[in-house]
Amino acid sequence: MLWLFVVMLTLFVINVPIAWSMAIAATVYMALGPKVPLQGMVQRMIGGIDTFPLLAIPFFILAGNLMNTGGITDRLVRFARAMVGHITGGLAHVVVVSNMIMAGMSGSGVADAAGSGTILIPAMKKAGYSVPFSAAIVGAAGTIGPIIPPSIPFVVYGSIASVSIGRLLLGGAIPGILMGIMLMIFVYIIAKKRRYPSEPKASWGELLRAGLRAIPPLGMPVIIVGGIIAGIMTPTEAAVAGAAYAFVLGFFIYREITWAEIPKIVFESVIGTASIVIIMSAAQPFSWILTYELAPQKILSLFEHVEMSPWLILLIINGAMFVIGCFMETLSVMIMSVPLLLPLLNHAGVDLVHFGVFFVLNVMIGSITPPVGTIMYVVCGLNKVPIVEFAKEVWPFVIALVLSLLIVTYVPILSLWLPDLVIPG
Repeated sequence: MLWLFVVMLTLFVINVPIAWSMAIAATVYMALGPKVPLQGMVQRMIGGIDTFPLLAIPFFILAGNLMNTGGITDRLVRFARAMVGHITGGLAHVVVVSNMIMAGMSGSGVADAAGSGTILIPAMKKAGYSVPFSAAIVGAAGTIGPIIPPSIPFVVYGSIASVSIGRLLLGGAIPGILMGIMLMIFVYIIAKKRRYPSEPKASWGELLRAGLRAIPPLGMPVIIVGGIIAGIMTPTEAAVAGAAYAFVLGFFIYREITWAEIPKIVFESVIGTASIVIIMSAAQPFSWILTYELAPQKILSLFEHVEMSPWLILLIINGAMFVIGCFMETLSVMIMSVPLLLPLLNHAGVDLVHFGVFFVLNVMIGSITPPVGTIMYVVCGLNKVPIVEFAKEVWPFVIALVLSLLIVTYVPILSLWLPDLVIPG
C-alpha cells in the first residue's frame, strides 16, 4: 500500500492534478496488485458519484454564479456597509459581514470570495487600504461560506460518512458566526494599529433603505435553510429552489442578467461542478483500495495500542488535517481522509456531525494558505496580488480561524445544540 501513496504523491509533486494523481495511482495498483478487473475501477468511479444528495452541488454553484451576476451580491454588500461600515476598519468589517450573509446562499467559499472581492477590494484600495490586506480579509471571510448553511463540503461529507445533511447544515450555523466574530476582532486590532479609516455612520433612514433593498436577496437563505429545517425540501431540492429564486431575482426583478449572460453563467457552473465531481469520482477507487488494504483498521489498531484520550486524538487529527490542507484541495482531503478516520472516531465516541463541522472548518483554512489554497488563488488572480504578499497579510486571520477551530473542536455544543434542537437524532 505504501507505493500507492508514493505514486500519487510523486505525480502530485510534479504538478499532475490531484484527480489524475489518484486515478493513475489506483490504476497502477489494480494493474500490478490484486486480481481486480480494471472494469471494477470504472464501476466504482461512476457508482461513487451516483447519489441523489450530490445533485445539490451543481445547483449551489449555479446559485452562487447567479447571485454574483444578478445584482444580489451588490445589494447585500450595501446592506452590510450600512450596518458596520462606521466601525474602525469599516470596509474590512463589511467584507466579513457580507460574506456571512452570502454564506447562507451559495454554499461555496470561492463564489462568496469572488463576489465580495470584485466589489469591495477596489473600494478598499480607493479608501487607503493596502491591496494585499484587502485580498487577505476577503479570502479569510470566504472560508465562512461552506460553514454557514448551505454548504457544498457538508453535502459531500454527509454522503461519505452517511450523516444527516440537514443536521450538518444546522451544525455549521453557530461556528460560522463565531468565525465572523473572530475575524472582525482581528480586523479591528489591525485597523487600529494601521489607522485604517472608517466610513460615516449610516443614518437610520439609510440603514432602513439598505435593509429594504436587501429583503428580496435575504429570502434566498430563508428558502434554502428554512425548507430543509421544515422538512419541506431535501438539500438537493433546496439547492434547486435557491438557484431558481436567484434567477428570478436577477433576470425578472433586477434585470441585471441578460440572455447573453446565461450561457456564460451555465458554462461556469458546469466547469465548477465538473472540477468537484472529477475529484470525487477519481477518489472512489483510491478509497476502495485503502479499504481493501484494511487501512482504517490499521489506523484504529495503532491508536488502540497507545493510550490516548479523545481530546488528544482530536488534536492530532486537527494538526494533521491542517498540514495536509495546506497542500491539497479541500474536497480531496475530505474524500481521502474521512473513510480512514471513521472507525477511529466511532471508537473514540466522537459525534460525526460535530466532527464534520470542525473538519470542514479545518480544511477550509487550508484554502487560504500557500501553496495550494483555492480561495487564495481566486482572490489573488482577480486582483493581481502576488501570493507572497497575500501570505504575509493572511496569517493574522489564519490565527483567528485556528482559534475558532479549537473552540469548535472542544466545545461540541456549538455544533450540536441547534441540530439537536431542530432535528433530534
